[in-house]
Amino acid sequence: MSDGRFAFRVTHQDGRARRGVLSTAHGDVETPAFMPVGTQGAVKGVTHRDLDDAGAEILLSNTYHLYLRPGDDLIARRGGLHRFIGWNKPMLTDSGGFQVFSLAERRTITEEGARFKSHLDGSSHLLTPEKATDIQAQLGSDIAMVLDECLALPATADETRVSMERTLRWAKRARARFEAIRDGNAPDVIATNAGQAQFGIVQGGTVADLRKESARRTVELGFEAYAIGGLSVGELPEVMYEMVEHAVEPLPLDRPRYLMGVGTPQDLVEAVARGVDMFDCVLPTRNARNGQLFTSEGRLNIKNAQYAEDDRPPDPACDCYTCRTCSRAYLRHLFQAGEMNAATLNTLHNLRFYLDTLRRIRDAIAFGRFEIFRQSLHERLSRLS
Repeated sequence: MSDGRFAFRVTHQDGRARRGVLSTAHGDVETPAFMPVGTQGAVKGVTHRDLDDAGAEILLSNTYHLYLRPGDDLIARRGGLHRFIGWNKPMLTDSGGFQVFSLAERRTITEEGARFKSHLDGSSHLLTPEKATDIQAQLGSDIAMVLDECLALPATADETRVSMERTLRWAKRARARFEAIRDGNAPDVIATNAGQAQFGIVQGGTVADLRKESARRTVELGFEAYAIGGLSVGELPEVMYEMVEHAVEPLPLDRPRYLMGVGTPQDLVEAVARGVDMFDCVLPTRNARNGQLFTSEGRLNIKNAQYAEDDRPPDPACDCYTCRTCSRAYLRHLFQAGEMNAATLNTLHNLRFYLDTLRRIRDAIAFGRFEIFRQSLHERLSRLS
């Protein structure tokens, strides 16, 4: 059990794949771990009880959205995000940077930070490395991410270096602010989790040398752990895997590595093979709402007419509530009818599939059979489309 302090230990290793335990102020997480994305403090279409039943041990929430609504000050006055949403397990909050940078015409990037207009009411805001740190301290997540610059691809090597250098300067400022809050030298901030940890983010686009340099220099800033950002933004999977490999190489062995916003089940197993420990992605939930199910035999598009009279469960190998109680024909009917239950039932399955895939990966590592599992997963998931 966790004693409230952030810690990480590797329990098994098979090649570069690692199984471990991440300890936080709100409990332990077995790694490799997948974090369902609860953008506004909730995973769309399902309850916290559903997440528990599916096996979720850690949840990701979005700093940008919670800052704009209902506001980090309000959440801090409620005792922090865990208490506010009724989730007593570990949580990670992103910095809000990706959402700000995706606003395009609504934002301007300077050395100070990112100035943007709210997508809700058009109000103007400035998100600095310090401000992102303050917001997350008030939210009280167990893991807080630094503000980084998310560079759009394609980009030249020079553009990538400029962006990487800014991310490093911002990371240094974010770390200084985090330490000031931790040491009680930020009286204007209501810190709601004394055990909060801060992760630095490795950038560098698709330039191998910059990835290595970014990782090395981020480690020098002394974060509790490290994330790899700026991937899965349109580059080929092979390029992403190569960049992950370069980014992981300089990272310390005794700290967890988090690959942000990735990806398909195949992406997860390939990243684990390169030493990654943590993941988040909207694919299982977003695709569920669009009628696509991840199964042990590949992807299944439930809206296809071929399933109109198919009495089989979505995935005979799955033990989730949806697969135990619903046929493909029924799920297709719900989707075609626009029923809310369609999104809920599909999401229940997809989250269970992702979380169970990570459980199977952990077991394979523990038994020294990871490579066999890796090859088997690729073979099985290529069957449907």
